[in-house]
Amino acid sequence: MTVTVVGIGGSVRADSQSERALHATLAGARDAGAKVHAITGSALVLPFYDPHVLERTEVARELVDALREADGVLLSSPGYHGTVSGLVKNALDYVEDLRLDERPYLDGRGVGCIGIAHGWQASVTTLQALRSVVHSLRGWPTPLGAAVNSVETELGPGGSCTDRKVESTLRTIGEQVVEFASGRG
Repeated sequence: MTVTVVGIGGSVRADSQSERALHATLAGARDAGAKVHAITGSALVLPFYDPHVLERTEVARELVDALREADGVLLSSPGYHGTVSGLVKNALDYVEDLRLDERPYLDGRGVGCIGIAHGWQASVTTLQALRSVVHSLRGWPTPLGAAVNSVETELGPGGSCTDRKVESTLRTIGEQVVEFASGRG
């Protein structure tokens, strides 16, 4: 069985630090044998979620369909004013469209969470907020999450990292999602 992992994150700025962190984590999932799919940047620019609007934009349908097929999920959010960015939170609100599925919301899926900000306080509170949202959506946050302080650690293109410990943490989160999805975790 091939495990499919969907990564959601970043900001409207292409190749942001949070998108780079997501790619490092997706690399860990890929190396653990998963098929990975990243939804970042402009693909996250969605209309504000409205449960009463039944017709979804093409981009919103693609997000929901990818999550519907996902065995595991990776989330990476910049910390804006101590919490998850509106862009990432709005994307997660679309998980509500899975409420009537056989696997509602993120039920039974391992979810890796990364908060990244310019300082420890916002990165830690962003990670905590992501984990709370995942619990609310019936997902299983991986035992390991990452709070990345971008003042101390810079991620390069493709997720390369100046700090080997942070790089290892990000890759391990991706591996844990695959282990959970394949029944090894």
